[in-house]
Amino acid sequence: MKITYPLNDVHTLSVEELSHAFQTNVETGLTNPEAANRSKQFGLNVYQIQKQKSIWMMILQQFKSPIVYLLLAGAAVSVYFQDYIEAIAIAVVILVNALIGFLMELQARNSMNALREMDVIHSKVIRDGKTQQIPSEQLTPGDVVVLEAGDVVPGDGRIIDLNQLQCDESSLTGESLPTEKNTEQLSKETVLGDRHNMVFKGTSVMNGNAKVVITGIAENTELGTITSLVESAKDTTTPLDKKLNTLSKKLIWLTLILTVFFAVSGIIQGKAWVLIIKTSIALAVAAFPEGLPIVSTVALAYGMLLMAKRNAIVKKLSAVETLGSTTVILTDKTGTLTENKIYVDTLAFPQENRKVSIENRTLKFADGAIEKSKENFEKLKLIGALCNDASLLPADAKKKAVGDPIEIALLQLANTSGTTVEALQTQHDRIAEVPFNSIAKIMGTLHKSPTGNFVAAKGSVEHLLKHCSKTQSGAIVKELGEAERTTILSESEKMAAQGLRVLAFGYKEGAEINQDSFLNDLVYVAMIGFLDPPRLDIKDAVVSCRKAGIKIVMITGDHPMTALNIAKQTGLIEGAEQQVITGSQLPPANAMTDEWRNRVLSTSVFARTTPKQKLDIADVFQKAGNIVAMTGDGVNDAPALKKADVGIAMGLRGTAVAKETASIVLKDDSFTSIAEAVSQGRAIFRNIQKFVIYLVSCNLSEIFIVTTLGFVAPASILLPLQILFLNMVTDVFPALALGLGKGDKSVMEEPPKDPKAPIISNKNWMAIVIYSVAITLSVIVALTFCKQTINASHQLLNNVAFVTLAFAQLFHVFNMASFHSKLILNEITKNKFVWFAIVVCTGLMILVYALPQTRLVLGLVELPTEAWIASIIASLIPLLVVQLFKVSTKVRGMVQPLN
Repeated sequence: MKITYPLNDVHTLSVEELSHAFQTNVETGLTNPEAANRSKQFGLNVYQIQKQKSIWMMILQQFKSPIVYLLLAGAAVSVYFQDYIEAIAIAVVILVNALIGFLMELQARNSMNALREMDVIHSKVIRDGKTQQIPSEQLTPGDVVVLEAGDVVPGDGRIIDLNQLQCDESSLTGESLPTEKNTEQLSKETVLGDRHNMVFKGTSVMNGNAKVVITGIAENTELGTITSLVESAKDTTTPLDKKLNTLSKKLIWLTLILTVFFAVSGIIQGKAWVLIIKTSIALAVAAFPEGLPIVSTVALAYGMLLMAKRNAIVKKLSAVETLGSTTVILTDKTGTLTENKIYVDTLAFPQENRKVSIENRTLKFADGAIEKSKENFEKLKLIGALCNDASLLPADAKKKAVGDPIEIALLQLANTSGTTVEALQTQHDRIAEVPFNSIAKIMGTLHKSPTGNFVAAKGSVEHLLKHCSKTQSGAIVKELGEAERTTILSESEKMAAQGLRVLAFGYKEGAEINQDSFLNDLVYVAMIGFLDPPRLDIKDAVVSCRKAGIKIVMITGDHPMTALNIAKQTGLIEGAEQQVITGSQLPPANAMTDEWRNRVLSTSVFARTTPKQKLDIADVFQKAGNIVAMTGDGVNDAPALKKADVGIAMGLRGTAVAKETASIVLKDDSFTSIAEAVSQGRAIFRNIQKFVIYLVSCNLSEIFIVTTLGFVAPASILLPLQILFLNMVTDVFPALALGLGKGDKSVMEEPPKDPKAPIISNKNWMAIVIYSVAITLSVIVALTFCKQTINASHQLLNNVAFVTLAFAQLFHVFNMASFHSKLILNEITKNKFVWFAIVVCTGLMILVYALPQTRLVLGLVELPTEAWIASIIASLIPLLVVQLFKVSTKVRGMVQPLN
């Protein structure tokens, strides 16, 4: 008989209904033949490998660009006119840019490997009534699997039998504490984090054991759903790429307009077609700064190295700049904002309802804080040490402890004030126990003590109080009245409302205690509030980001009150703010109204969310025009990490899936590193803006010069190969120097840049035009002087234009200093890379003229001394004009290179 697979809402089924639906025997499991048939029908328990683009397809896609088409056309025309050296030079530029793009895309092909590696495990399965161990990939729906502490869950499954089962699902749900499991039927609306009768693939068993019926394998698991979300989530084009693409299109249109204008004018004037075509090629080459992709890549790579020194490993270069433009950071709670460790946070004693808070995880109390409750505190430590199944390991061990995180915290508490857990447990031999279960919600142990017998018990406040008939206040033990019970319950509710996990503790001692009923007539001692606390350095980092105009939003699978408490402690929200949206409240993306979108945009805390909802929340913020960075460490964060403009994974606690999907990995898991990375990203954007303005103004001046010479001195026009030399050599080094400049700390005191604003503003374009006109003027002055005084030939005039333009662009780098900086000492003159670039470029110019071979390739001849002097002096004109203009004009914003 065939089964319905995949089957939804299996958490709503009883064990009998489950057995019928999957046609399996919960005692003997499937038969081997039936398991084999189902494996053929439903496939192996592995993820399907996503079809990847071939290497050749990746290479070909690098050439899909209007700029490349334009340059290819220029190279083809050069070949037609047999200018093979020029064609080769253009081809080299195209190939270098394509190689960079190819290498950057190639590294992204490993994003899914980590998920598949999680499947290399074996499972204990019952088939034909026998327990056997098989590779997890051979599991099939309906298999009965045995789980024990330390196992990785091999597939989604419905629990049919268990003993104190606890699972760590933090990587899937974001819940800090291990989830206590049971076999009870649940309602259809139960969210993922509350499906306590289910186990999920990829999570781990922390305590106990269980038998489960496998209900989902491979893609039909919660982890498999995340896999498909990661694969389907599209990589967004980064803001820098968008802005550079927009700039490139503007330059192309400018080139086409000037080319058409020149061609029409040439035809009217009766100029030769060869001259018109050659000039058009020169304009095409001059229009686009071929060195821009290379300079951008190197500048981003340098920023990547600086960020690596600050504990942020950048996997995608463009993420460096994008992080600086970030307006919203979507962060997970567990392990990102918090320690992902459980600590004792608050002690609540019966004496006048006294509470003692423990700060900074030191387990040390202020002087006198514990004195009034000293007797209760000593009993509390003893109960915590005895009613406990965890173990502390030696200091030199790789792990410090094993067991339930809450029980580990109790052992650490018991070790305070000179007491040792080992001594307490040695003096009290355990002779009986009542294990914790989801119904009784209490654990108790009976011990043989030096004075007789001792009972230690812990559990939920409500359930433990039902077993208590007395209360201890200091050295006095008295009856526990109804009024005091009500007070204790009320206080526990207040503690829970602060996001604490609250347990109550009681004891009983005497010469003879009945082992069958030793949990009756207990003495209530105290309550403890446990917390996964905020990281110690988190608040300053949050304040720094908020000061920089960045909104921080917590998205977690944890309890709403716990999330709200952490948000307040970290400074993520103000004290009075109480708004939390839970996953059950959040409508699906296709049903989300404008009112709901606005509510999402105004909320800073989301709790009990699913991986799909994290993806939807990121999408809402992106569609509102935000640049979104997503931080996280769990499997559940992977889809949103890929969807976000910048995905930031935690390097220490992060799962392999999260680290492979993210574009930035923090080595120290510190949110502080994010603030430093944002600062570095903003500084890099400023540097990119500077060298883009520098390169565009240089190229625009080349367009002006080619166009001008095309009309007044066609025989002296700059050759395409000469322009390529300037664009790829003498322009690139100063631009690189600008990209490697140091950042300004004031960048974190400013709001983020408008993500919709172009990389070059209207004010910047005004400055670029002024720069370009000044450079063009310097070339015209040099040409005019040499034509009148030297009686130079057309080729000599061409060389004068080439040399003057080269040095004018070289000195132009000093015009990139911000308008408010000093004339002599500013961020440009203090940049050692700028001086290095000037020396290198000057040396290259001398070398080019010194070697006959390079002179031949570039169409150069030996220049007389007068021509050199005229060219160098004229090349200083742009620098002098701009600096005088800055000093004299009151409207300095016109020449300010940056907003």
